[in-house]
Amino acid sequence: MTVGKSTMKTVGDDISWKAQNNGTIGIHPCASCDVRTRAVCSALSNDELKELALHSRHRAIDAGETVFFEGDPTEAYYVVMDGALKLYKLLADGRRQITGFLFKGDFLGLAYCEDHSFSAEALKDSKLCQLPKGQFEAMADESGALGRRLLSIATSGVACAQEQMLLLGRKTAAERLASFLLWLSSAQGRGGDDSADLISVPMSRADMADYLGLTVETVSRTVTKFKTGKLIRLQAQNGIEICDRGELEAIAAGEAA
Repeated sequence: MTVGKSTMKTVGDDISWKAQNNGTIGIHPCASCDVRTRAVCSALSNDELKELALHSRHRAIDAGETVFFEGDPTEAYYVVMDGALKLYKLLADGRRQITGFLFKGDFLGLAYCEDHSFSAEALKDSKLCQLPKGQFEAMADESGALGRRLLSIATSGVACAQEQMLLLGRKTAAERLASFLLWLSSAQGRGGDDSADLISVPMSRADMADYLGLTVETVSRTVTKFKTGKLIRLQAQNGIEICDRGELEAIAAGEAA
């Protein structure tokens, strides 16, 4: 189902590395990229990164802008360099199901698919590295390491989908929110510690509700319940501090008293 065309903005630095260097070979931008070690391109050698940099683009999108819509032809893949995105699908009657969130270092797109099977929208001002489909897939065919990295990403996606099925099908509202906060903590802690007690929540309560299969009111009541129980503390600028990780883990596992 094609909903529309994406409106991703081109910014001043949205030119290829080759153009920036007038076609000459210099120090390619991937060498100093701060997400290189944890993004999909970590599987590439320096020579492969240099080749990919000849065709890649850096793109900036504003909060609320769409990267691509469900049904759009797949013309590129992306690595989130900064910011946060939400992924969603729409039913014919306009109802929305958010299927995931992406953060710094995450890979956006399903490799080797002709069309996008979901829509992607920026939750806040974000920066992406755009990888052209043809060159990237050719490189994946030639590089065993990159192929294995893509397989790992696909396998992780299947595992996440199974967890989401469990969350939507069996867990209570408290268990769903506790699971979500712990996942968010783990996702945002990948740059250093395995998890982060102070997490940023760039998504709205409505986004959380659509992801968790709850109403906005239920999400708000459950957040208040966790706050009153001193499991979490609300911070400025949409931050949440996890104060009692053990209890949240027990709630998420259905083991709380």
